[in-house]
Amino acid sequence: MHKLFNLDSRKLVNRTALALTGVALAMAGCNTATEQQDAATTATAEPESMKATTLYVGSYADPDAESIYLYSLNPETGELTRESSFKAGANPSYLTLDNAGKYLYAVNETQDFEGKKSGAVSAFSVSDGGKNLTLLNRVASEGGAPCYISLQDSTVLVANYMGGNVAALPVQQNGQLGQANMVQHEGTGPNKERQNEPHAHYIAPSPDGKYSFAVDLGADKVFGYKVEEGKLVPHNPAIAYAAAPGSGPRHMVFHPNGRYAYLLHELNSTVTAMAYDADKGTFSEKQTLTTLPEGFEGDSYPAAVKVSADGKYLYTSNRGHNSITVFAISEDGGNLTPVQHMSTGGDWPRDFSIDPSGNILLVANERSNNITSFKIDKATGKLTATGHETQVHKPVNLVFR
Repeated sequence: MHKLFNLDSRKLVNRTALALTGVALAMAGCNTATEQQDAATTATAEPESMKATTLYVGSYADPDAESIYLYSLNPETGELTRESSFKAGANPSYLTLDNAGKYLYAVNETQDFEGKKSGAVSAFSVSDGGKNLTLLNRVASEGGAPCYISLQDSTVLVANYMGGNVAALPVQQNGQLGQANMVQHEGTGPNKERQNEPHAHYIAPSPDGKYSFAVDLGADKVFGYKVEEGKLVPHNPAIAYAAAPGSGPRHMVFHPNGRYAYLLHELNSTVTAMAYDADKGTFSEKQTLTTLPEGFEGDSYPAAVKVSADGKYLYTSNRGHNSITVFAISEDGGNLTPVQHMSTGGDWPRDFSIDPSGNILLVANERSNNITSFKIDKATGKLTATGHETQVHKPVNLVFR
């Protein structure tokens, strides 16, 4: 029986069947030392890291169109196979799953919901191993164009871009959402076209669970909150970090060690490594680097930022340059070194995601309507196209189950 031996070289090792107690049994090995299976085992189990992984895709779509897609990913080859799709209302662009995988929540990125100037948030129950979604309820996000969603314990957190505010929605025992509690941001920036008012673009809890941080592109600020009884309470100090004027911070991600975070700026194509003070709930700048290669002079707007599970590499997406930038992270997490700029094989890479095995990086190219697949070299962090891609209408967000 053939089994995967080395992920990077994709070499296969052919194990010889062993005769035990008069019966030939297949015994398999993997690329790390494991105990031999019990002699009575008649079939070799597939290594956990090589099992197909479930992926949800959020998208921009009309209200009556299929708009959340379910795929299975082969983490060895990077090939995606569509399993099903669902009508989830208009523009379910960003998604989040609860820890148990029982419920999925999605923003509906619109500016009109039931006659009010607001987007919406939809709650779904998940069944049949993730293959079915059933709408539980849909409520107003209390701000226009909600563009990011996350969970802190039993509270859904939403960033409303056009409303310039953030909202908390309590999750009820049946998975449904209660009414949103909104906190308005204040502030502007020097870019008159993009920063004439606050534009909340991201909100998510810190790894220690003490705070939630909201990134505002219009105000050039990171705001700190605590979640108390399903509501957002501004922390003191309310401003956790002040970004460079006009930089337009968009998304943020923490290092696995919890001591550093990385803030991605849309308007000047930079990423800032920040030290995190967990006692104060604030950040301080360690280093700021461009996400673009030297000599590039076109328009480009970074969108998403992710860290590998081992904390060794940082990845950013660049809309316009249409690339993923790879940075090596220093051992302590405080410094970045550019490694690679890899073409995404599509147009306008809004989001991307690393699969649970750490082998594959998938990119959602919104304008070219495709998801492209890349092999990750775990020794260098570099990306290599697998040759696999799939067509999806205006893909935005990629969430593994």
